[in-house]
Amino acid sequence: QVQLVESGGGLVQAGGSLRLSCAASGRTTSTYAMGWFRQAPGKERAFVARIIRTSGITYYADSVKGRFTISRDNAKNTVYLQMNSLKPEDTAVYYCAAELMAGAGRRTYDYNYWGQGTQVTVSS
Repeated sequence: QVQLVESGGGLVQAGGSLRLSCAASGRTTSTYAMGWFRQAPGKERAFVARIIRTSGITYYADSVKGRFTISRDNAKNTVYLQMNSLKPEDTAVYYCAAELMAGAGRRTYDYNYWGQGTQVTVSS
């Protein structure tokens, strides 16, 4: 079992920044990768970013590339999502997820454990 708790969401103006954190506990060494997804009202949950736990290799959705950065601190079992140049269309609930087996890593069903989500609202 892996437990995930997100934090760091909030209200920010367009062009601003936020940093989300995802604290993992339990069998964290069993994870292959960690991902961030987001879900806006009335839309499906969508891939944002992914980081491989051991190598640190990262992947991003085209919509956030160049603005968001995913990182990890394995000693603290924490994954971060630094979000810069935020836009109103970034408004969503952001979810952290743990992937146990190597896969494409961009689909919700690639992930085995999920956090409860944290709200990010970007005002125009």
